[in-house]
Amino acid sequence: MNGTEKQIEMRKNTDDVRALLLGKNKKASVITFGCQQNEADSEKIRAMAIMMGYELTEDAEGADLVVINTCAIREHAELKALSVVGKFKAAKQARPDMILAVVGCMAAEAHRAEKIKKSYYYVDFTLEPSAIHRFPELIYKTLTTKKRSFLYGSEDFSVVEGIEPQRVSKHKAWVSVMYGCNNFCSYCIVPYVRGRERSRDSREVIEECKRLISSGYREITLLGQNVNSYKSDMDFATLLETVANIPGDFTLRFMTSHPKDASDRLIEVVGKYPDKIAPAFHLPLQSGSDGVLRRMNRTYSMERYLSIVEKLRAVSPDISITSDIIVGFPGESEEDFSATLEALQKIEFDMVYSFIYSPREGTKAAAMEDQIPEDVKVERMIRLLDMQGNISKKKNMPYLDKSVRVLVDSCTDKDGERIYNARCPKNKLVHFKYTGEAEDVIGKFIYVKITRIGAFDLFGEVIGENKND
Repeated sequence: MNGTEKQIEMRKNTDDVRALLLGKNKKASVITFGCQQNEADSEKIRAMAIMMGYELTEDAEGADLVVINTCAIREHAELKALSVVGKFKAAKQARPDMILAVVGCMAAEAHRAEKIKKSYYYVDFTLEPSAIHRFPELIYKTLTTKKRSFLYGSEDFSVVEGIEPQRVSKHKAWVSVMYGCNNFCSYCIVPYVRGRERSRDSREVIEECKRLISSGYREITLLGQNVNSYKSDMDFATLLETVANIPGDFTLRFMTSHPKDASDRLIEVVGKYPDKIAPAFHLPLQSGSDGVLRRMNRTYSMERYLSIVEKLRAVSPDISITSDIIVGFPGESEEDFSATLEALQKIEFDMVYSFIYSPREGTKAAAMEDQIPEDVKVERMIRLLDMQGNISKKKNMPYLDKSVRVLVDSCTDKDGERIYNARCPKNKLVHFKYTGEAEDVIGKFIYVKITRIGAFDLFGEVIGENKND
């Protein structure tokens, strides 16, 4: 079936479930692990649950439908998700009619789906990310036949529209513009669990962004496993520019970018709209060693990467550049790791998201010889974190005693005080105290004067809605 036919089938199954649940006051809860794309998927799952007649609840233990949206990027993430699945065994035994579903990237791995099938007999169905539109179908099947279903490796990967997300935030939105990945980095499971790259029609993306902006959303993040490889009737740079030209007071972000597709045109667009496109670019490096990059199948060299950084800083001198680093990739020598540390010193990332290499079954790297001992990986990670912590604090120093415009996200109570959390355009986390009502600032742009800095956080005091208040 094509995308339109799948949408029609999804609507039919949604209506069928709604008819079954009419007047039954059923509740649904969604638990999410992993990346922003998983968060976006969960928002669609919540939307379909509402369409089927469920009421959303955060009380998962008491819900009639529990969906666990899983991550497979590292073994730790999978084990954590399986631990949560295990906690619902007693609830399922006490209430056999409760539906328990495991979806997301882990559910797309054949060996994990088989393990769930055999060892977690109380799970009703699994569902891979590319088949998210079949969620109502599996709910209907579970309700009417009581049979278990395990769906993976069965999709043709066409894009299905027509699911308006049930968003968690009222001021920040994830907008998926493409799905899947064609890169096959040797360490990464994503192409196997999310399928090949496929892009949404630009008109659908643009109209979704227009609806969000007109509804008062203040930040929109365009998402893709490799977002700048987006290809529809326009390329990603043109799509980004088109959304940036929509009237309204909002900040536009995007992630994640692969260096091989960070085109000059994209860099030009980022620099052209400083008031709309956030001066923040996430550009995963993974390693500073050309030899390791080749074994990772990253398809670029350090020279190419450094040229992109140079171009970004030429069009936007104050841009925040963040990155991902993998420590302990198979065969990584001390010399290779030293090259990574040298890269950090030379580039001076604002922040680095660093990970100890975790073998993923089915990837080329998992079968490589020269796996690095765990104690070596941990020792290298400690050195990297220490170095990057100093760099990040240095990058934050210019904020001291400066006023910055932030979008307020949330508040937390700590030691009897209410602390508000916000993000500045360069995506740095800002904390401040505020004595007024939460609704007066959450979801709004305000100015904060920075009075203290840390390596990964800024702290300040509210000035007001304008810089000179």
